[in-house]
Amino acid sequence: MKLLIVESPAKAKTISKYLNNEYTVRASVGHIRDLPKSNKNAIDIKNGFIPHYEISAGKEKVVNELKRLAKKSTDVILATDPDREGEAIAWHIKEALGLKKPKRIVFHEITKQAVNEAMNHPRQIDEDLRSAQEARRVLDRLFGYDLSGLIWQKLRYGLSAGRVQSPALRILVEREKEIRAFIPESFWVISALFKSENKTEIPFTCSIEPKTEKDALDIISASKKAKWHISDIKETDNKRQPRAPFTTSTLQQAASSRLGFSPSQTMRLAQKLYEKGHITYMRTDSTNLSTAALSDIQNIISKEFGADHYEHHVYSKKAKNAQEAHEAIRPTDVAKKMEGTTDQEKKLYRLIWTRTVSSQMKAANVLRTKITAQSDDKNIPVFATTGSRVIYPGWLLADTRASGEDIEVPKLKIGELLSLIEIDSVGKETTGPNRYSEAGLVKELEKRGIGRPSTYAPTIKTIVDRGYVTKEGKSLIPTDTGETVSDFLTAHFDSYISDSFTAQMEDELDDIADGKRTYEKTLSDFYTPFTKVIASKKNIEKISNLGEAPDNIKCPECQASMIIKLGKGGKFYSCSRFPDCNGALTLEGKKLEGPKDLGRVCPKCNKANLVEREGRFGKFISCSSYPKCKYIEEDPNAEKPGDTGVTCPLCNKGTMVEKRGRFGLFYGCSNYPDCKHIIKTKPTGKICGYAREDGPCKHLMMEGTKTIPDRCSDKTCPNHNPHKLEK
Repeated sequence: MKLLIVESPAKAKTISKYLNNEYTVRASVGHIRDLPKSNKNAIDIKNGFIPHYEISAGKEKVVNELKRLAKKSTDVILATDPDREGEAIAWHIKEALGLKKPKRIVFHEITKQAVNEAMNHPRQIDEDLRSAQEARRVLDRLFGYDLSGLIWQKLRYGLSAGRVQSPALRILVEREKEIRAFIPESFWVISALFKSENKTEIPFTCSIEPKTEKDALDIISASKKAKWHISDIKETDNKRQPRAPFTTSTLQQAASSRLGFSPSQTMRLAQKLYEKGHITYMRTDSTNLSTAALSDIQNIISKEFGADHYEHHVYSKKAKNAQEAHEAIRPTDVAKKMEGTTDQEKKLYRLIWTRTVSSQMKAANVLRTKITAQSDDKNIPVFATTGSRVIYPGWLLADTRASGEDIEVPKLKIGELLSLIEIDSVGKETTGPNRYSEAGLVKELEKRGIGRPSTYAPTIKTIVDRGYVTKEGKSLIPTDTGETVSDFLTAHFDSYISDSFTAQMEDELDDIADGKRTYEKTLSDFYTPFTKVIASKKNIEKISNLGEAPDNIKCPECQASMIIKLGKGGKFYSCSRFPDCNGALTLEGKKLEGPKDLGRVCPKCNKANLVEREGRFGKFISCSSYPKCKYIEEDPNAEKPGDTGVTCPLCNKGTMVEKRGRFGLFYGCSNYPDCKHIIKTKPTGKICGYAREDGPCKHLMMEGTKTIPDRCSDKTCPNHNPHKLEK
């Protein structure tokens, strides 16, 4: 027997179709080891930044099963993703399973040809790639742990900083400050409707924008008395070149603008399409296409649009130090115009198909026309109208959404007289810079060399999840908390959250991957000066005052002056006499109520009193010394909404109740926080009982699909996968 290990069950299922029965294909279900949460035991800095890894929580059964299968196998093949993270996962599997010489294979698409080709050319684990990923993980831990600890002391507990997230946040905060500082200027737009000699009505606009209403009214008054004619007609042929095939960055941008998908959503869908064998690997900054792919694209263009529309293009790599993957993101079989299981997967696949095919088609030819109208009064500015129409569609045949609408202008001739039908003006104001959208921020991060393809989506997700940024429509807006954290970092650690430092670190990680730089030197060069800067900031005062409140804002309790502070919900007004007075107001002027002391000692820590707090889902009782003590008390007489009545199989004390978290509904033990057992969907009350090699499965069954009503809550159990149940 031969064992082949991949990351995900979906990928395992796809690969199994291409291999014969001598191979057993299993999934590690992502990473199986990671650094412990405590930094004290995570990294041995003195002895060369040696990381100490632990089996990730919940992965013990996966590791044990893989160990058991590896002992029975004559060969173990590691087929994790073809990038640094995939190389690191392969190495962690090797170490955790105690493998001596496992074979490593890589492929950029999960097709029979690609898998078999990879199986014929195994190699050893690339230690340089693995070291580069390990350096990134250790670097991010050291940076975030030390800097976050200082922010807790000087700003507020629970805040954090990150090597890539902090520069991204800084970019958003800088734009927000530009928007605030922008002073709008008034201007007027004058629009006129003319009639040509053949009675065609044509809208024109003034080619200058008057600064005052009087200027606009003077132009309107003079225009009504003047005689008008066509003074100029310009026709220009413009070529619209096709766009390069998708990289990770451009896919995220296009999916955001066209489909409304967030970068993290786009990457989840792309991951599923890749694992099902529909597209090539989705983490890449290369725009290359293989010779075989180009041949297939030429054939599909000839079939769908005509051979005369094909034209081979080679695109330059715009991303700094483009690396890691050999090809752009493309369909594995371009003859298939639609793939995917869900509507969202199908939309994303179609977008990838369209960009891939259109990238190898001829440029579109667009005729742009500008017509100028002039009066006999030299004091009146000229008016103009423009139009455009597609003369030759080229690549727009494949990407119809990019073509826009033809704006026809009537056939006119120079000198032709015009009659003014109506003229009017509208007062407007200049607008400041736009806020970044998710697509815009991804583009900006790539432009500045901050992060790499795999980091864009998780970076944006992190700053949103941490409450540093909110999304309104497509705009990313820094919160009070986010702006305060960014200002603190800019004031004290500007060089470490600068574009140049972040980009330089990415270059050094690339050098490790290329074997040009060592792991220990890279971390030492960073950490030695970094710790000195951290130490130098230990004595700065805690920032509890973010400024004075306006003079008209007085404490609701004692009428004293107030100051601005940062709380969990953002900025608020606090009495300047705190802690002698607890008066507080929101920035909108509403009174803030603090936790209500119940006069009972916490039964867990036996030190602090219990208080009644107001949470996102209503009132609850907890220890006043939170977060040191995380005791939460439930009212035994209170109705428990969503209580399934199913006993928790982990503690046998609580019941599984419906809860709502950051990512939606889930079911957790009512005995939380003493028991933290959770499952994704509603339990049926049945125990799985699936006959596994280590005995019958004792996990709860969850409600599944219409065709398969029950599925096991344990991901490592075959009963968890509906497709395996169908078999």
